[in-house]
Amino acid sequence: MVEIKVENESSRDLAEERAPLLVPEVEKTLVQKAISQTFQSTAHLANLLPTGSVLAFQLLSPIFTNQGECDAVSRSMTAVLIALCGLSCFLFSFTDSFKDQKGNLCYGFATLHGLWVIDGSATIPPELAATYRLKFIDFMHAFMSILVFAAVALFNQNVVNCFYPMPSDEAKELLTAMPVGIGVICSMLFVVFPTKRHGIGFPLTAN
Repeated sequence: MVEIKVENESSRDLAEERAPLLVPEVEKTLVQKAISQTFQSTAHLANLLPTGSVLAFQLLSPIFTNQGECDAVSRSMTAVLIALCGLSCFLFSFTDSFKDQKGNLCYGFATLHGLWVIDGSATIPPELAATYRLKFIDFMHAFMSILVFAAVALFNQNVVNCFYPMPSDEAKELLTAMPVGIGVICSMLFVVFPTKRHGIGFPLTAN
């Protein structure tokens, strides 16, 4: 009987020792939820940039910058690449898409009077076209798109080395903090003021 009592006490002590291990699991779950929410909010940031423009920049920037070892020619080519990609991000913010009667996806530019279909292969009723007209939030998103692309460019070490091969300590702090600040601010603004446009290079959602 004594042995049984000892075993019961031992098992009780083990249970008490294992009980606190449940607390980190709850905390871990809360952390996972916070991380998941952060990623979900950050995912909206990707909607600000056309995937084609970003992909072209990521593929061409190492070549144009000569892996960060720029001369006058490569520096000029890199500046042109950044300008063209930034301009495409701005212009594509005013594009939108719709499905015609056959179910084909058609793209167009938003205007003050509605949607102008790019290839002219489909016609859109005036009532429906009016729902695609330009709004103030389109210009806001286009401006944020350029800012986000600038943050992406500043995160590219080859681009930084090309234009700032020997930055000062203050410049290093600025180049480190500015992209993060731009990303956080634009992400917050985009979550608060989401766009409903699904233009060229932007992800599509089910209607």
